This record gives sequence, C-alpha cells and structure tokens, in this order.
Amino acid sequence: MSIFKSLKIIVLVFALSFGAILTIPTFAANNTANCADLPESVQASAGCTNTGSDDGGIATVIIGILNGIITASGILAVIFVIIGGINYMTSAGDASKVEKAKKTILYAAIGIAICILAFAIVNFVIKNIIG
Repeated sequence: MSIFKSLKIIVLVFALSFGAILTIPTFAANNTANCADLPESVQASAGCTNTGSDDGGIATVIIGILNGIITASGILAVIFVIIGGINYMTSAGDASKVEKAKKTILYAAIGIAICILAFAIVNFVIKNIIG
C-alpha cells in the first residue's frame, strides 16, 4: 500500500472519530432518564435543562460527523500551509522549491476556503431540511 493511501485512510478514520466525539456531549445533554426523578428545584442545578425532546436525533449525528470531517480537513489544510511556509523559507532561492512551496500554500488556502464553505453549507442545509 502506498504512503498516500495509508495517509488517506488515517485521515478518514481520524475525521470520523473526531465527528463521533463531537456528538457525545449532545447525547449526554439529551439524557433525561435520571432528571425525571429529581424535583424541579434540583433539576436546574443538576444540569437537567432538556425537556425530553430529541432535538434532531439522526440530524445531530450527521452534522457532528460531517463537521468532524470538515474540521479535520481544515486542520490538515492549516498544517499544509505551515509545511509550505517552512519549505518556502528553506528553499534557499531554488526556483523549483519556491514554486512548489507557493503551490502548496495556494492549494492549502483553497482547501481552507472550501472547508469554511462546506461547514456553512452543511449546517444550513441540514438545519433547514430537518427543521
């Protein structure tokens, strides 16, 4: 297996895991089984602010996973900007290395812009479709 295929698999697994981790606090906030047994005066101090509604269910999971993938892609793009900057500084005037570093920075900046737009589009579309 080539290094790029391995890197793609690692990034995808990291992104999916990161997305799944982002959804955990949402499910914890929706846990009302223990809150129903508490008196109303104690529920607020115990953090029981949910009224029992599901607040999206599968939409929350989808948004969390997609946001995790987009966030991981954005982090990777920022890392490539840093790598391009380091390559640019260490090129020592070699024209081919300077050009390669400039392309790396340009493509990483385009990747960051795509991540920002994807984040906005995914959240807008899913929240308007689901409700």
